[in-house]
Amino acid sequence: MFVVGTAGHVDHGKSTLVRALTGIDPDRLREEQERGMTIELGFAWLTLPSGREISIVDVPGHVRFVRHMLAGIGAVDLALLVIAADEGVMPQTREHLAILDLLEVRRAIVVLTKCDTVDEDWTALVEEDVRSALEGTALEGAPTVRVSAVTGDGLDTLRAAIDQALEGAPPPRDIGRPRLGIDRVFTMTGFGTVVTGTLLDGRLRTGDTVEVVPGSRLLRVRGLQSHRREVDEALPGTRVAVNLASVSTEDLARGQALAAPGRLEAARTLDARVRALPGESMRHNQRVTVHLAAAEASARLRLFGADEIAGGAEGWAQVVLTDPLAAAPGDLFVVRLGDRTLGGGRVVEVNAPRHRRTDPAIIERLAARALGTPESRLLAALARVEPCTAAALERAASLATEEARRTLDALVEDGAVRRLAASAGEPVLVSAVTLGRYEETARRALAAYHAAYPLRFAMPREELRGALGLPQREFAAVLGGLAPGIEARGEGVAEAGWQPQPSPQQRAAIEAAAAALAAGGVQPERVPLEPSIAAYLVDAGRAVDCGDGVLLHADAFESARNRITQAMTSSATPLTLAETRDLLGVSRRNAQAILEALDRQGVTMRVGEGRTLRAAR
Repeated sequence: MFVVGTAGHVDHGKSTLVRALTGIDPDRLREEQERGMTIELGFAWLTLPSGREISIVDVPGHVRFVRHMLAGIGAVDLALLVIAADEGVMPQTREHLAILDLLEVRRAIVVLTKCDTVDEDWTALVEEDVRSALEGTALEGAPTVRVSAVTGDGLDTLRAAIDQALEGAPPPRDIGRPRLGIDRVFTMTGFGTVVTGTLLDGRLRTGDTVEVVPGSRLLRVRGLQSHRREVDEALPGTRVAVNLASVSTEDLARGQALAAPGRLEAARTLDARVRALPGESMRHNQRVTVHLAAAEASARLRLFGADEIAGGAEGWAQVVLTDPLAAAPGDLFVVRLGDRTLGGGRVVEVNAPRHRRTDPAIIERLAARALGTPESRLLAALARVEPCTAAALERAASLATEEARRTLDALVEDGAVRRLAASAGEPVLVSAVTLGRYEETARRALAAYHAAYPLRFAMPREELRGALGLPQREFAAVLGGLAPGIEARGEGVAEAGWQPQPSPQQRAAIEAAAAALAAGGVQPERVPLEPSIAAYLVDAGRAVDCGDGVLLHADAFESARNRITQAMTSSATPLTLAETRDLLGVSRRNAQAILEALDRQGVTMRVGEGRTLRAAR
């Protein structure tokens, strides 16, 4: 599936064209319908003559709403540059064209609307003006289609032209790293909070855990819709509505992104190759607004090696953001100052440290990263597939085996990449930056767990694995590579030094429960206990949960264990359940639970109708 976006001056008929093409009115707001002017992003969809289904993003054309246009045009495969035949190229036509050029939208169709209002000679003059405006841009040579949304003339031709333009388009990239820039947040009756956006770089499935960036909040995907149809899986390049569980609309906003946990950074700095539009310039320390996907943020430009980038020229810069936004290397962005578009750029590195502006080595390193050196290609590939094995990384980076190994060894020695021991098979590779993100996520998850369950000694490993979004093998390797401040405790994980913090009332309840269990021996009275109190006693080693509701004091269980093992050692035949019951003087239920607990501990094993010591087998 592909996404098509409109562009063009206000009142040139973009929304009317979309409505005529699809039968769907993209102007959903009452104010838009009353004023006859698009203010917010609108959405529609269409099945082309070939059967190919496309999504359409309709953007506002008024100069006051360029920021809304930028929120919707960043992830399109094809642009429809809409120009009214009775007016021709206008100021916002030129600005939208410049934005499409900065965002490297290579496929476009010029749509001349309102052709029913002018004669042939005038239309030909407008077409010549359009060709002149497109010269030197990425859209030079784009085909032109004449239409009238009123009479319907040219609409079939336009549908066929869209089909043809998309015929040679590469399929949307799927690198297993899904990300969805949020461009709309709303509540749907019966469903709850819903966000929409264009899904990039991977697939999204119902039930997936996603991370909100910026914000680091982990949420569950409750449901997915595309073109108002429920789907179990959304593919990259698809306009998607995502129903999220356990979050309100107040906690989400346009500009945030949904991503696979730990796979997308909240950027505070962007090292980038930037370009100023002709007639504009960029100055060192200039305060600007950066638009990246659906996000916008105030920023300061720190130029490297120069105090100014003149109109039409390129240079290197570190964009220092006032507020973080979701970004990854390779992302394109637009730079604006007030109501003017200054230029744009491509991200090379995210969250790099502050650089010395005059250090030529910085520019050399950024240029090498942008040009695709073995190191940059390996790091870029690692960002796409980590955690991974060396073989998987080699495939992703498309490097020769020897070159990949030599480069990887150098990156490991420099500390940029960590090689983590795995329980089986090859070591697991992860970048130092990503390992740091895993550690931050783990610390947040553990802190939240300890706060929610103050009587528990550790967070279950599976819960932490879910928070990190890692498979079993990779999770075990990453857990072993985290800082000493995070430690494994049996089947759980905890912050180093963490100890449960019972309140005085809980402490009294704990001691009372322990005393009651001690007095009851191997057949204590069934006293209802708070689950948190029982779990505390077990985790503290003061009680043993035998299962089936049988909780024994640790000393009583140890005594039963000793008596059972002695009986088994002195007997030539397996010890039966009835014999165990009589030996301990307990109920059949308690005897069964104690034996099964010993089985789980690896002390005993079942043989026919009885049990024997595992070590004696």
